[in-house]
Amino acid sequence: MIIYVDENDENKRLDSYLSEITPNLSRSKIQELIKSSSVKINDTTKKPSYSLKENDKIEFTIPQTAPLTIEPQNIPLNIIYEDENMLVVNKPSGMLTHPTTTERENTLVNALLYKYGENLSNINGEFRRGIIHRLDRNTSGLLMAAKNNPTHEYLANLIKNRQITKKYRAIVKGNIEKNEFEIDAPIGRDLNQPHKMSVTENGKPSLTKVKVLERFKDATYVELTLVTGRTHQIRVHMKHINHPVFNDTLYGAGMAKVKTQEQVLQSFYLRFTKPFGGEIIELQVEPDEKIEKVLKYLRS
Repeated sequence: MIIYVDENDENKRLDSYLSEITPNLSRSKIQELIKSSSVKINDTTKKPSYSLKENDKIEFTIPQTAPLTIEPQNIPLNIIYEDENMLVVNKPSGMLTHPTTTERENTLVNALLYKYGENLSNINGEFRRGIIHRLDRNTSGLLMAAKNNPTHEYLANLIKNRQITKKYRAIVKGNIEKNEFEIDAPIGRDLNQPHKMSVTENGKPSLTKVKVLERFKDATYVELTLVTGRTHQIRVHMKHINHPVFNDTLYGAGMAKVKTQEQVLQSFYLRFTKPFGGEIIELQVEPDEKIEKVLKYLRS
């Protein structure tokens, strides 16, 4: 198996990452494989504690074990765009993008497997069939999936080369004074809380463009354009400027009087070139239920 590390998995330990994508193998078995030089990173051997970097090539053979399969589930999909090679789905808030070692049901991948079966890319392993990029569980919106490996590689290269435009809507705490501005602050994994990201001097360059759509007494409705695409980028950047995303308790917002699932954040716009053609695809969805609910509360 050959897997290329994407930016969402950067800085993870090699053994931890392999545990995620091969959940039928124990952590001790994975460490044994790494130490026996059965796992190569960019054609060299590394320690189990090796910290992954974006675009690292991991090459290894999975020992024969009882297969751990992901069950297809008949979960409705809100498909916004589809052609012979790919699709774009409007993922609801509350849905995991792909299964994990502890949750293997009711994810987007379960739904994709039911509808498309084997007609999904497998570059990132069985747990991530078709998945090119991800949205957090409680972030809703537009997400691309590939039906085959050449398309997966094509779209991954567009993302890597910043040739896809992604825009988000969010409601953030506090009143932002400027109408338009940029947040240019490097992001890396939080050393004290590894499940979180933070602005850090040694992080990767990260740039978010912010445009104010509507102001309220103690909140602001904004449009955000991702120039880079780091894990939790919008949530980290908005916390960094002391305007955390509404109801984002992980990044310091706390839960407001108007209750929703975590972070009021939606990926609402995508613009990209159709795989293996020249057509520009431009997609947009309406504000989701969380944004509408909070806006109604704030406007009243």
